[in-house]
Amino acid sequence: MRILFVCSQNKLRSPSAEQVFADLPGVETSSAGTNHDAENPLDVEQIEWADLIVAMERQHRRKIQQRFRSAKIKRLIVLDIPDDYGFMDERLVQLLQTRMSPFLPT
Repeated sequence: MRILFVCSQNKLRSPSAEQVFADLPGVETSSAGTNHDAENPLDVEQIEWADLIVAMERQHRRKIQQRFRSAKIKRLIVLDIPDDYGFMDERLVQLLQTRMSPFLPT
C-alpha cells in the first residue's frame, strides 16, 4: 500500500506522518505540500503513485481535487489535523496514529 500524506508546506504534519508510518510492513510512504513553495510540491506523479492520499485538512483535499482533476486519484481522505504542531510533536504522532488506524493494513 502506497500512502501519500499532504499538508500545505510539507514541513511539519505530512513529513511527520510519512516518518511515523514508514516502517509499517507492506506500506510505502511519501509526503508533499499543496503550496507551490512547499518543501516537496505536490505533482501528478505522486497523486497517481498513491493508493491512498491523506490530506491533513479539507482545504488540502479541495486543492488536490481542483488542481489534479485529470489525475487518477484512487482514494482521498481527510484527517482534520490543524497546523498546530511541530515536526514529530508527540500529540501530532498520537493523533496521526489514532486517525489513520482504520485505513492501515492489518
